[in-house]
Amino acid sequence: MGTVGQTYKKRAALTAAVLALALLTGCAQSVDPIERLGRKAAQRVGSHGPSGTGRSASHGGQPASHGGRPASHRGRPAYRRWGLAGPLRPAPQPPARPPAARTAGPALPPVVRRVRTADKVVFLTYDDGAERDPRFVDLVRELRLPVSMFLTDSVVGPGYGHFARLQAVGASIQNHTLDHPALRGLPYAGQRAEICGQQEKLRSRFGQRPRLFRPPYGTYDPTTLRAAADCGISTVVLWRASMESGELTYAPGENRLRPGDIVSVASGEWTDPTLRERTVRLLRKIQGRGLTVGRLEDYL
Repeated sequence: MGTVGQTYKKRAALTAAVLALALLTGCAQSVDPIERLGRKAAQRVGSHGPSGTGRSASHGGQPASHGGRPASHRGRPAYRRWGLAGPLRPAPQPPARPPAARTAGPALPPVVRRVRTADKVVFLTYDDGAERDPRFVDLVRELRLPVSMFLTDSVVGPGYGHFARLQAVGASIQNHTLDHPALRGLPYAGQRAEICGQQEKLRSRFGQRPRLFRPPYGTYDPTTLRAAADCGISTVVLWRASMESGELTYAPGENRLRPGDIVSVASGEWTDPTLRERTVRLLRKIQGRGLTVGRLEDYL
């Protein structure tokens, strides 16, 4: 037999061996390296999406959105995505030693409604924890808002995971009692149980004990301050302005935001406007006054 015939037989034997091996191992892939490369390229497109961002395609081949936003919004500045006319000013460097607030007596924590500061900042605080909108987490993260969350255990219920996500993007977690009672007039044991009980709940959930406390409804008495001090609270925080149902209201005698104001944003069962929408409205008012948002814990 000639050389050509021997070569043909060798190739036929090699092809048969490869096919037999594929059948024995259950391998359904082609042995053609070009076809394999084409499959790998298709897999990369499917797993990383058309834009190569690492997001999978969904909903009829459209790029997946992040945090509920259309993919087309990802390239826009954060402040524009949230409906602000311009970016928030960076907060100034906080004082190395915050000014001491006046206390109600020896070893009692001070009660503050406004921080004594010339810095053009106000402070955003949120009560209860009834609203758990995941887009609010996006808002805090993207705008880098230094918010303080005063949580009530019976209101938060099974939603502590939401606030862990908020803590992970920079929010601070503070105390608003276990069950949200009006504390004024209650005996010491009852007030202490409400405050210390929530201190321990928050410590076990978030790894640290809060040092700020807001009494429900803003009502308190000397017994409240004594119980708060015994539970490790350093400051009792009230407010000078509040945001409810999208409207900003002020303390008696006030008609505008001023530097150092503490703002309470109510958390209820509203669906319109949502917590993030109320926050955006508030941010517009803050910017209109030439102010920005500071971190309350840096000033107390």
